[in-house]
Amino acid sequence: MSESLAGPGTARPDNADPTAPGTTRIPTYWLGLMAGPLSFGIAGPALVLDDIARDLSTTTGTVTWGVTAFGWGIAVGTPLMTGLLRHRGARAALSACGALVLLGALLVLTVPLLPAVIIGCALQALGTAGLTSIAMSLTNSARSMGFVTASLAVVGSTAPLVGSLVNDAINWQATLALPALSLIALLVIIGRASTRPTSTAAFDGLGAVLLTAVVTALVFVPHYPPVAGILSVVTIAALVWHLRSKPQGFVPAVVVRSPVFLISSVLAFLLAAVNFGLMFAVPEALSDHTSWSSGKIGVAMVWPLLLGGALSWVVVALSAKVGRQPVIITLVALSVAGVVLASVSVVAVLLLLAQALASIAAASGQGVFAVHSTKAVPDEERPAAIGLFNLCYLLGAAFGPAIVSLPYAPGVRGRSPRGAGRPGAARRPRRSG
Repeated sequence: MSESLAGPGTARPDNADPTAPGTTRIPTYWLGLMAGPLSFGIAGPALVLDDIARDLSTTTGTVTWGVTAFGWGIAVGTPLMTGLLRHRGARAALSACGALVLLGALLVLTVPLLPAVIIGCALQALGTAGLTSIAMSLTNSARSMGFVTASLAVVGSTAPLVGSLVNDAINWQATLALPALSLIALLVIIGRASTRPTSTAAFDGLGAVLLTAVVTALVFVPHYPPVAGILSVVTIAALVWHLRSKPQGFVPAVVVRSPVFLISSVLAFLLAAVNFGLMFAVPEALSDHTSWSSGKIGVAMVWPLLLGGALSWVVVALSAKVGRQPVIITLVALSVAGVVLASVSVVAVLLLLAQALASIAAASGQGVFAVHSTKAVPDEERPAAIGLFNLCYLLGAAFGPAIVSLPYAPGVRGRSPRGAGRPGAARRPRRSG
């Protein structure tokens, strides 16, 4: 009989801090509000990069370093901030993350210079990555975990459109500061969070440095494959060597040696790579095979992503009543079906359906496999497991578009070699004046 997702701990009150049973309950919607705005930093600038470049008197390609900085920040911040959670407790981690988000938002709002924008985006990413992982660690059921991961997907599906509207109504600086909306929930949650750390082991500074080096190298592999690839191998080898000498360090050996954790993380990586790859390839295919404007393509892309995010909450909640194997098979099948459908079709509705299938699989997989991975490790290592799991998912989100953009890479049928565009298809026209 396949193992159910329900296990020890699921009977505890929903949303109670797992590090301190009996603490004040935290309503699920506050956890979702604290996690969701991270997606604004990933997808919110997609349609306003031309305006940013014009106002900063630079090129759009140069401005995208702000987006790259955000991607680096969430990849590095996810394990680092969950390490802070393990060693200093939820309240201290929330305070540090909130300070990073606030400082980053102030920089992008008040200093319209490219270096400040890049640094501000990176700081917000470090903070919101931690807030998202903390929100997931504060869940205590498949239903609440599903709500948190669904909030990320739903916000991500509407982020380009919302970012464009905020740019039109205020300015692009306000668009870049949208991740700071997570601070609203932080003010409510921080007073109810535990001050007790989950780990009493000494902080492993070298382990933290090595993991940061590994993540940084991996993030840059799609951009600089030869150099970053070699550095990735070297830093991973160094981290493995360190792990053998310090199994209870920053990267707990009990987590990375768990077969369930490893399988869950690899599946999350693959589902994310497919979903985010199609988010770039499908708009390109729609541009090639329809007469739709970039604006119409951007609006059309909202519904499959929004549908995937909304349905994922239901899927994750129901997964607690279903065996692990059927859930895995279903999610992988949805993702494969999305790839096949996008590869063989040039019809708009089928391309959008392919995106919807991939979106449901990835958004649901993030929640379902997060539950899998945390159930497979001791309670005191739950924050570390959440951080490392989310890191794998985010790396999938980074590698998917890069793979699709490779010249002649297998992907959507008819895709031109010039590579895929950003989510929402082509950039919107520059505004006059």
